[in-house]
Formats: sequence, C-alpha cells, structure tokens
Amino acid sequence: MIKLERIHRDFQVGDQTVHALDDINLQIEQGEYLSVMGPSGSGKSTLLNLIGMLDHATSGRYLLNDRNVTEMDEQQEALTRNQHIGFVFQAFHLIPRLTAQENIELPLLLAGIDAATRQHKVEQAINALNLTDRALHKPDQLSGGQRQRVAIARATITEPSVLLADEPTGNLDQQSGEDVIQILEALNQKGITLIVVTHDSHLGKRSTRAIKMVDGRIQSDHSNSG
Repeated sequence: MIKLERIHRDFQVGDQTVHALDDINLQIEQGEYLSVMGPSGSGKSTLLNLIGMLDHATSGRYLLNDRNVTEMDEQQEALTRNQHIGFVFQAFHLIPRLTAQENIELPLLLAGIDAATRQHKVEQAINALNLTDRALHKPDQLSGGQRQRVAIARATITEPSVLLADEPTGNLDQQSGEDVIQILEALNQKGITLIVVTHDSHLGKRSTRAIKMVDGRIQSDHSNSG
C-alpha cells in the first residue's frame, strides 16, 4: 500500500542542513490505523506531507499502490493525490467564501465530476455527518466541531484509500474532538487507511499501530492491539 524506503528530507536553514526525515523505512498496509507521535520538530508533519505528496523526499523511494511516487511529474502527482488521498488538518483549511456544501463539493468539481453526481455525493456526505442544517452556512457561522466535520466530508468525498489527519482534534473541545475521532475511526472500519499525527497520547493509544518519531527518525513502531 504505502512503502517508504530510506527516505531523507533535508532543509537548508542558513548555512546549516536540518535533517527533517532521516533514513525513514516504513510500510503501511491497506486499512491500517496508524498514529504518529513525537515532540515538536520530530518530523511528524513532514512525514505526513511527504506521504500526501505535499512535499518531496531529498532522497529515497516512495511507493503508493506499487507505483513509484518519486518518479511522478506534478500532473501525475496531482491526479494520484486527488484519487487516493484525503487530508484533514488542525486548522480546517476551509474556503471562507464558500458554504459548507460548496467546500465539500470542491474536490468533485476539480475532478470534473458531473453536476448530478456531485449533488448526490454531497447530499450523502452531509447526511452522514449530520450537517443537514448547516449545509448553507459559511465556515465563520460554524463551530469548530462542525468545521472539522465539513473538512472530513471534503477529504473523503472522492472516496480516497488513504486519509491523513494532522492534529485533527487540536483546535476542538473535548466532546467535539471525541466526535471527530469517532467519525475518522468509522471511516477506517470501512477500509480507509487512517494515519493520524497527534500530540495526544490518549488518541495515539486508540490506533491499532503507533510509531514515535524523534529527531527525524522512527524511534519505535509497535502494535496497540491487546
């Protein structure tokens, strides 16, 4: 499914080279629920961005569904990302001028899906995430939990095989955070590969597999089951 081989990601800061990812070897199977933990600056978000093709390795090889991502051009990357990967961020990243419904519809519009299919899929997503009475509201008219549900609907509207969540509960109160995690876990139970970056040890323990990163390296990789 996802295979990272000897991945390095270096940044130049002044005259110093920062090793954000340092010799990462990682394999994630379809349908896994993986949490990525570690202190700030450990490389968690860099790893997530690389898996999501928002960033590129300095060296190493990344395979997604047996395709070598590191050899793709920008157009191939964009198409692969749109077809296979969904993103949920701590800051939601909704478009302020669009309604909840329009934000959810956007990936389908960009993918060239016809209007009737878009309407059907968006209605299904809105109903599934209990957003019916908020569909025509803009982000500034929604609570944090509602915004994150809109973001999840937008991330999954194209039926991706991988869902990447970067601190998805970071801006939410405890109850809203619990609701969001239950939604993400329900998607995982339907077969979506779920990868969650979090500082929250409670959330990290809910995944079936957890890795801890320190200084750009994977310090530990273990199962949470049992």
